[in-house]
Amino acid sequence: MNRDHLLALAGSLRPRQWTKNLVLLAGVIFAQELRDPASALRALAACLIFCVASGAVYVFNDLADIEQDRLHPYKRLRPIASGRLPVRLAERAWAVLSGICLLASAALGWPFLSAVGAFFLWNWAYSRFLKKLPIIDVVGIGVSFVLRALAGVLVLIPLHPGLTISFWLLVCPFCLSLFLGFCKRRNELVKLSSESGTTRPVLLSYSETVLNAMIGASFGLTLAAYAVYTVWPSTVAHFGTRDLVWTTSFVFLGLWRYLYLVFKEGRGGRPHEILLNDLVLQLLVVGWIVVFVAIIGTGS
Repeated sequence: MNRDHLLALAGSLRPRQWTKNLVLLAGVIFAQELRDPASALRALAACLIFCVASGAVYVFNDLADIEQDRLHPYKRLRPIASGRLPVRLAERAWAVLSGICLLASAALGWPFLSAVGAFFLWNWAYSRFLKKLPIIDVVGIGVSFVLRALAGVLVLIPLHPGLTISFWLLVCPFCLSLFLGFCKRRNELVKLSSESGTTRPVLLSYSETVLNAMIGASFGLTLAAYAVYTVWPSTVAHFGTRDLVWTTSFVFLGLWRYLYLVFKEGRGGRPHEILLNDLVLQLLVVGWIVVFVAIIGTGS
C-alpha cells in the first residue's frame, strides 16, 4: 500500500464523523466517575476503539454501496467509488481494522466486547438490508447510537460491578438520532430530487411532507425525553437535585437552531459538520455543559 492508498484509506475512515463516538463518554460523566483515573482511561480507550470501529464500518458501507455512490454527485468522489482506493485493499483494511477493534475490546472485558460485536453485526445488517427499508433506515442509525451509549457504560462494569444502565441514557440519544436522521433524509430528498432514486433508493418511499412530519415528531420526542429524564426520580436521587430541568432550555434552543439551519439554510445533510462549524450550536453545547456541571456540583 503506497502513500496515495494510505491517504485514500484515511479519507474512507471519515475521521470528521468520529465526533459521534463522544456519546461513549456519557457513561463515565453521568455515573460521576470522571474524576476516577482508571474509569476515565477506560472510557477514553472505549471511545478510541469505537472511532476505529466506525471507520471500519464506513469502509464496509462504501464497499456495499460502490455502484450507487458512483451515481451520486458527491459520493462519487469518495476514495473507493472514485477508484483511488482499490476494492481489494479496502476489503483487507476493513478486515484488519475490525480484527484490531475486537482484540482491543477483549482487553477491556467481555461486556464491552459484546457491545462492539453487536455494533459490527448491526451495521452489517444495516448496510446489507435495513437501510433499504423506509423509517427502519433512520431507526437503524438510532440503534447504532444506543449501542455506543451502552458500550460507554459496559466498559466501566469491570471496575464498578454494581453500575446500572439508565433507561434515559439510551432513549435520549436514540430520539436525537431520529431527529438528525430525518433531517438528513429531507436534505437528500430536496437536493437530489430526480436523482434520489438511483443514489439512495429508499428515498423513493419518502416525500417532503412525510419527512417534515417525522422531523416534527422526533423533535418533540427528543425534547420530552430529555425533560422527563431531568426530573425522573432516579435522576434526582443520583444527582441530589431537581434543578437539572433548567438545562432543558439549552436542548430546546439547540434543536430549534438545528431546525433553522435545515429549513432556512438548506443544511442537514452532514450533521457532524454542522456542530463543528456553527458557532451558535457550539455556544449552546458549552452552555449546557457548564450549567449541568454547576448544578450537579451544588446538588451532590
